[in-house]
Amino acid sequence: MISALAWVRKGVAAERPTRHEMTEEEYARLQSEAAAEIDDAKRELKEKSMVDSEILNDPALKDFDLEHYDSPDDEADAEAAEAADGAHIFSNIKGLSFYNDDEEDPHLVGNGQDADEDEAEEERVFATDNMLVMAKTEDDISNIEVCVFESESDSLFVHHDFMLPAFPLAVEWLDFGVGRKAGQARGNYVAVGTFEPRIEIWDLDTLDAAYPDLVLGTADKKALRRARGQPHADFHTDAVMGLSWNGNARNLLASSSADTTVKLWDLAHGTCVQSYAHHKDKVQAVQWHPSEAAVLLTGAYDKRVAAFDSRAPQAVSRWKVDADVESVLWDPHSAHHFYVATESGAVRCFDVRQAKDGKGGAPVFTLVAHDEAVSAMALHPRVPGVLVTGSADETLKVWDVRDHRPKMVVSRNVDVGSVFAARFCPDEPMLLAAAGSSGESRIWDMSTSAPVRAVFGGAVAAGAAAAAEKPLVRVQHDEDEDDDHDNTHAAVIAELRGTAANAAAAAASGEDSDASMASD
Repeated sequence: MISALAWVRKGVAAERPTRHEMTEEEYARLQSEAAAEIDDAKRELKEKSMVDSEILNDPALKDFDLEHYDSPDDEADAEAAEAADGAHIFSNIKGLSFYNDDEEDPHLVGNGQDADEDEAEEERVFATDNMLVMAKTEDDISNIEVCVFESESDSLFVHHDFMLPAFPLAVEWLDFGVGRKAGQARGNYVAVGTFEPRIEIWDLDTLDAAYPDLVLGTADKKALRRARGQPHADFHTDAVMGLSWNGNARNLLASSSADTTVKLWDLAHGTCVQSYAHHKDKVQAVQWHPSEAAVLLTGAYDKRVAAFDSRAPQAVSRWKVDADVESVLWDPHSAHHFYVATESGAVRCFDVRQAKDGKGGAPVFTLVAHDEAVSAMALHPRVPGVLVTGSADETLKVWDVRDHRPKMVVSRNVDVGSVFAARFCPDEPMLLAAAGSSGESRIWDMSTSAPVRAVFGGAVAAGAAAAAEKPLVRVQHDEDEDDDHDNTHAAVIAELRGTAANAAAAAASGEDSDASMASD
């Protein structure tokens, strides 16, 4: 499945990404981690052996001689078989040639430099390209796929990826330089929150990186065991469920966690500078206000939404909703309004000015958007009133919420299963990325949708109305190219066969005509 998405603006990514070379420190770290894992495995094996010993010494099982149930009947035959297996592996080693350099090997055709140049050209990212970052899990293996979207050709492909230690729950793009590039004016990074109580920050312009550039939180397993999931002032002790980067104060990153806390991180020093504990259950969502640099909005499983100034955390305004909060969004076109999506399938809009003495007012409107949980929600950053919701019911819906009178514009199944993420492209007028439980993603050009154009008119796209709605764009894989090749090959054969058939028919027609003339 794909659990989270993040866009990267055009022109932000490095045109030619660098390839990471492992350092001695990283090799030592890798060895240390491997040794720690071996120690853990030995400890588990020892515990298991103690349990096995208790079972084997059970008087009721002694007659079965379980200790030797899998021993070979004839150890000599087993050793002989093992020797025979090993004999043929290198039996033909005589005559093999070894070359120190590929250029010396006469059996290798082609220039290695040309191959490197071709690879570098394939890795090139143009200023007209967007990146789409996907948090993906397949067969219990989690990774971040960094895709490139070429809008001119409607092409989406995986550029590179990197492995994650646990299931990802949230991703957030940021441009504040950390790690090896600390101090640079701008960067290209993604922060990732997972089931682990740490936040990893990866450089999107570096290939083959073994480790993130920065980790926020503690790696001390003893400290985490002592905390036992209880809140801690300096680090998270449970899964990181939400992330929000402050575009106005670029060194600040906010995180929400299953340990019921919201934390404020200083990216320049990699430390937690503030911890907030105004929720009583898992905090699912957090978002900075788009223009008020110090104001935060949070939503949790305690069915509460909170808005507060991070500099004065005691002055918190709270709103109660009907179910667990799935996501929260500030309205980018109205500084006083925010939206809350819940597990019940409802979306509510609130006005912060209606809060009095810390108690929030009634919703401006309540929209029953879906029959199941609203697991994705997005507001268009440039066109006022465009709200998109996605749900576990596998539908994506577009709403017109102008004048706070919501009306559904169109509902669509975008073939991603349960919709877990939906994000508007920051550069294109009405380009929406969606992803979900099927492990697939789709990019929908809403500007070519007739219902959307009918409602939002000229705000959607300048120019004449589209002749037809564009198909959804999905990630292109190698097998797709093979299918395209096969389809093209088949089309050529069909065309040739058709041409041959037409020629034969024409020849036959000519013969019939000649015969007719002869008869006359």
